[in-house]
Amino acid sequence: MAAISATPTVGLSETFTRLKKHGKVAFIPYITAGDPDLSTTAEALKVLDSCGSDIIELGVPYSDPLADGPVIQAAATRSLARGTNFNAILSMLKEIVMLFHICLLQLHYLHITIPILKRGTEKFMTTIKDVGVHGLVVPDVPLEETEILRKEALKNGIELVLLTTPTTPTNRMKAIVEASEGFVYLVSSVGVTGARASVSDKVPALLQEIKESTTKPVAVGFGISKPEHVKQVAEWGADGAIVGSAMVKLLGEAKSPEDGLRELETFTKSLISALP
Repeated sequence: MAAISATPTVGLSETFTRLKKHGKVAFIPYITAGDPDLSTTAEALKVLDSCGSDIIELGVPYSDPLADGPVIQAAATRSLARGTNFNAILSMLKEIVMLFHICLLQLHYLHITIPILKRGTEKFMTTIKDVGVHGLVVPDVPLEETEILRKEALKNGIELVLLTTPTTPTNRMKAIVEASEGFVYLVSSVGVTGARASVSDKVPALLQEIKESTTKPVAVGFGISKPEHVKQVAEWGADGAIVGSAMVKLLGEAKSPEDGLRELETFTKSLISALP
């Protein structure tokens, strides 16, 4: 595993701008915090960084994640059963995040039992900023209810990434794209997260439609799980490829944390090598 030296990181927008100048597509892995445990999560973040990930999406485990499929749901259940909570995740990040070369993006659900509402939006944003988080995805908040989140995120230099799907009407997609910061998260298929045999053939048209409405970068997620998948979405014009369930499965179902980290490193390198 390569050594990581302290290097200042930049935000999501700046990351995409830098990559575009070099003709590159962002690789964005997702893992669930605390599965199999937080010490392994810390090591996994270091592996993903040292392999050359551009942005890492870290999921905060929640008992009823609306957008997640069985793999990530199972990971969240295991993590919660081990006692993972938001404060423990923050403590872990404080110890390691300054070593990263990359942006850290957190995923949350805005349910009353989780930290955004418990802490209050303003305090929550300052808290994640202080541990080095650059962006935020809150999948269960509709566009109409993101105003306060966007306002507080903006004040703290946090980029609130919004999602659009194959079933999002054109007018609504345009509003989502306009409000999204950092990049636009294009959900490639209807349904929940999870590895799929192929990427939906609707993605090229969806990418074109979004790109006709904005100059913001667009990253594609849901169902991307193989090197040929990330290569394909890059050829279709995506600015980023998001891989989640396949990463989570490796870590959560490995014979040991050490095996999981080794497999994660090999898999990540194979995915990155498929991108321009």
